[in-house]
Amino acid sequence: MRHLPNIICLARIALIWPVIDGLLGQHYGRTLLLFGVAALSDGLDGWLAKRYGWTSRLGKFLDPLADKLLLVSVFLVLTWLGQVPRYLAVAAVGRDVMIGLGAVAYRIAWGPIHGRPILSSKINTVLQISYILLVVIHAAWAVPPAPVLQALAALTFLTVLYSGAAYLREFTRRALQIAAQA
Repeated sequence: MRHLPNIICLARIALIWPVIDGLLGQHYGRTLLLFGVAALSDGLDGWLAKRYGWTSRLGKFLDPLADKLLLVSVFLVLTWLGQVPRYLAVAAVGRDVMIGLGAVAYRIAWGPIHGRPILSSKINTVLQISYILLVVIHAAWAVPPAPVLQALAALTFLTVLYSGAAYLREFTRRALQIAAQA
């Protein structure tokens, strides 16, 4: 049972292609179900890992990777389909690339990254998932109205910028702290 959170992460990665295929085929009901399962699995694997102490080095790498792969893939496809504004997709994907490259650079230059996701990142992830769910619902049933989606896109964009800046600030603070100790 100890590896269940990692198996759930792998299942989330495996759901990416069916979600993309559903979007491309305009099978929005199926897409909504699969993306919803993938989104819920993110919370489930984290809860299981914390609740039962089933954390692992692999899980600490796999969980954020699964999240980023899913969200980046869906943002890119929905933007290509004209369902998501380009500015939001560029910001969301750029933020994830920046965080990923920053983590690799930090690991190479200063060592392992210890810590947990920051609160603004968790809020941003919830908003990104909510926004995507509403975009798919809108594509299927024309609800909620476009102004609601536009407002949520703007709010999500702001949290993308804020959480990206917060990660940049945190990586820089930690690196400077280590450099000062050396």
